[in-house]
Amino acid sequence: MNFDDTPKESAFRAEARQWIAANAPKQYEADLRKSSLGRTQIEGGNLLEIAKAWQKTKADAGWACLHWPKEYGGRGASPIERVIWQQEEGAFGKLSYVFIIGHGMCGPTMMAFAAEEQKRQYLPPLASGENIWCQLFSEPAGGSDVAGLRTRAEKQGDDWIINGQKIWTSGAHYSDYGILLTRTDPTVPKHKGLTMFFLDMRSPGVEVRPIKQASGQSDFNEVYFTDVKIPDSQRLGAVNDGWNVSLTTLMNERMSIGAGVATGFPELFEFCSNLMLEDGLAIDDRGVRSRLANWAVKASGLKYTSLRAISALSKGERPGPENSIGKLVAGSMVQDIAAYALDLEGAAGVLSGAEAELAGKFQAMLLRAPGTRVEGGTDEIMRNIIAERVLGLPGDIRVDKDVPFNQIPTKGRA
Repeated sequence: MNFDDTPKESAFRAEARQWIAANAPKQYEADLRKSSLGRTQIEGGNLLEIAKAWQKTKADAGWACLHWPKEYGGRGASPIERVIWQQEEGAFGKLSYVFIIGHGMCGPTMMAFAAEEQKRQYLPPLASGENIWCQLFSEPAGGSDVAGLRTRAEKQGDDWIINGQKIWTSGAHYSDYGILLTRTDPTVPKHKGLTMFFLDMRSPGVEVRPIKQASGQSDFNEVYFTDVKIPDSQRLGAVNDGWNVSLTTLMNERMSIGAGVATGFPELFEFCSNLMLEDGLAIDDRGVRSRLANWAVKASGLKYTSLRAISALSKGERPGPENSIGKLVAGSMVQDIAAYALDLEGAAGVLSGAEAELAGKFQAMLLRAPGTRVEGGTDEIMRNIIAERVLGLPGDIRVDKDVPFNQIPTKGRA
């Protein structure tokens, strides 16, 4: 395979590099380069405000959501041009983290199922960072079984009344809108009675409660719905066809997460190149080098698997189940790398913050890693998808597959 830029791509790269050099918020570059997967901090600045300002600057110049159509706030660029942009944006791309759900998951779903006037109304402010979106899927009783959700949507005239609870909703506390998967018919098998909507997160009856994480952050939330009214015009797809709609979201989610996770390998390599052990530099130890080589191979595999997915997108194909591979491998790598770095540090691994510099990153990564392995589908779900839909192995036994949802036994029911 030839990964050299074509003349057209080379010209695009030069244009992007020149614009970034002239417009990027360089006063935050040092802090962004120190940031890790576990925590991104800007000294003396509000990360959300800085991220929105940078996104708006990009949008005003035509550099936001490059692969989106121009009429929806994008640039109409090719997938490979999007990759080039991400390479050139470098550390400043970390400011896009707060938009990953809206740009990578909600936006594609809206493009596929919303009415044309809705696309033109809601997508440009999403692309520019003026509005932030979240994804309301997971529920306490369902776990990784998205189709096991119990949030109800009941038709009332031209509106739907929503009651229920969602959990692990990233960014709900600062989101303006969200896409919401509900149950509209409990008398049919669980995958067939779902309907998707989008809603204003400030609608009456919506309550967001942040969840405190081990790292001290509160990125995830519980969201409660009490008689929330959503007009039927905000329905995405047909009634009771929400599962098919959600597949668009889920496939894009796994691609976004798998391609976007920083595994920590470059940081670990740098760390080992400078860490002194009892008998010399860590990088000179055969055991350390063996572990690094193993992760180097995985990091390379992730890179080229991502490029394969981009190639498919460039042909107009929908993201497929193979993107679960990147999500599965990246999630476990983060946790393994962080744990190994702390083992090498010994007692110094308890330090974090400015006094720890690079070493402190690994502690933050380790505390954040379990969330990465759960969000977007657990490791077990990813393995099932890869086995069944990539490798073609026999499906898992699902005793509730053809049972009406309201007849599936639950705890406490005889």
